[in-house]
Amino acid sequence: MSLASWFRWNEPPNRISQRNPTEMVVETLMMELSWQIKQAEKQHRERENEYRKIKTGVDYGWLVSYPKQSYDISPGERLQLEDMCTKIHPSYCGPVILRFRQVVAEYEPEAQEVSQLFRSVLQEAAEKIKEEEEAKKLARQWNTKNRTSLSLTTFKSRSRISPFISDIKTISEDVERGTQPNRRVWSMPEFRNTK
Repeated sequence: MSLASWFRWNEPPNRISQRNPTEMVVETLMMELSWQIKQAEKQHRERENEYRKIKTGVDYGWLVSYPKQSYDISPGERLQLEDMCTKIHPSYCGPVILRFRQVVAEYEPEAQEVSQLFRSVLQEAAEKIKEEEEAKKLARQWNTKNRTSLSLTTFKSRSRISPFISDIKTISEDVERGTQPNRRVWSMPEFRNTK
């Protein structure tokens, strides 16, 4: 073992820079889910112990050994939840975790119900993200439309219409003079650019 490999613990880990932000979001959210499942199981065991203690009057909790994690979500459900997690933008990861913790604290679910609450929080976040994207899209379209209309108003303000210029031929002038009208039947006002 060389001295350089012994000091390798001091180097920053390379794997962090190689990871995709989406993968990190999925991993973080799924870790939160598994932690909440463990917490729900722990609370369930504590409630059972309290119930037994009240029922029998004796605490045998120190004799009981519990499995580390008895409930796990199915592989199909895990894949669905991971797919839903990929739709969460990294900037929404923290708020999603906070919302999930809030919902779990409100409902105090059993271990089997935690994944359903997680799914509902992910759906809620995905809908909110979609609404915000649509609002941004509409805002961009609105800004584009406003730019075009502003350019038209500036064009209109630069040009002046002068309908009473004497060199414009009209039908009424031809009738008054008693001459035949030219090929041009209707007159148009003259547009002049003013600077």
